[in-house]
Amino acid sequence: MQQVTIDDFFKIDIRIGTVIKVEDFPEARKPAYKLWIDFGAEVGTKKSSAQITDLYSKEDLLHRQVIAVVNFPPRQVAKFMSEVLVLGTVQSDGKVVLLQPERPVENGLRIS
Repeated sequence: MQQVTIDDFFKIDIRIGTVIKVEDFPEARKPAYKLWIDFGAEVGTKKSSAQITDLYSKEDLLHRQVIAVVNFPPRQVAKFMSEVLVLGTVQSDGKVVLLQPERPVENGLRIS
């Protein structure tokens, strides 16, 4: 595994946001949702395509706080522009479990 420096880590802007809208994403190659996530006043609302349909329903995701990288370049996924990368861990069966704070926090707070 390649090692990185603490300076490399601090280049990645990882923040807490709350999912405010969820839609099915039938155009995606793999099952996914379209998410709109509120990251507070500094970052605003950003969109993400997330392949998390195995363990989460749209109702499970609405109003859930998630952790995402907000400073990667936007990425076109089918006809949807994904602006942030929502973080999770991939289990051995390929299902993704979302990372989230253990208690509610203010949207937009940075992970450090």
